[in-house]
Amino acid sequence: MRQADEPEISVDVTVLTAPPTLWALVTDIDLPARFSGEFQGARWLDGAAGPALGARFVGRNRRSFGAEPVEWETTSTVTALEPERRFEWTVGDVDRPIARWRFDLEPRGAGATHLTMWAKVGTATSGLTMAVEARPDREERIVVRRLEEWRTNMAATVEGIKARAEQTRP
Repeated sequence: MRQADEPEISVDVTVLTAPPTLWALVTDIDLPARFSGEFQGARWLDGAAGPALGARFVGRNRRSFGAEPVEWETTSTVTALEPERRFEWTVGDVDRPIARWRFDLEPRGAGATHLTMWAKVGTATSGLTMAVEARPDREERIVVRRLEEWRTNMAATVEGIKARAEQTRP
């Protein structure tokens, strides 16, 4: 597996709540920070107060490498928005992204929704790119490890959203 292959990863869960309740949670760009070990939070840019196609936000991230944590910010753009169905954002340049992230909601029977969190590695310069360039002989291992880190945080995020949604259902 190589970065140039733009690998994808997803996690999913069925949530015992209707799409409108879940939609409010997945479009809260700051909420995943409560569950992720890397994502620290986000804020809307350009006067945006919530999700809209083309709206931008800055996300803060933090990872530990040995004794020194590394912190960085990225700018993302909402690139797909179908109310109560899909919320997608692209990190960095929309045409040559660092990554793409998405929440998909699919109604399942009375009062349940299947929630999928999906991500795709991009080819733009990022921490992953720099790690691969420093150790090209270990590219597959580096990419697989990064995807596993994503999977861990994504699973914690969808489980956290599920717990929150089911706690607040009527």
